[in-house]
Amino acid sequence: MVPDESEAPVLRNAFEPWHLILIIAVLVLLFGSKKLPDMARGLGRSMRILKSETRALQDDERTGTPRTAETPRTAEAPHQETATPHQESAARH
Repeated sequence: MVPDESEAPVLRNAFEPWHLILIIAVLVLLFGSKKLPDMARGLGRSMRILKSETRALQDDERTGTPRTAETPRTAEAPHQETATPHQESAARH
């Protein structure tokens, strides 16, 4: 039995280009254009951390040696916040 159009999935072709444009416009309106790059940077850092942790877990499974708190997975330098020129000028006033 062949399903007719009324039984087609509701979410077929759910995201079209205009949907993505609308989502981006709403994000810009909600958070402002100055906040979005910081949010994207934070998301990128989170994705890199997740990716490295996933690789470490996969490596642990292959070798069969579990990592403990005493053996860190990666040696990362602590992140230092740097002030933007806008923040520096605001601090002076």
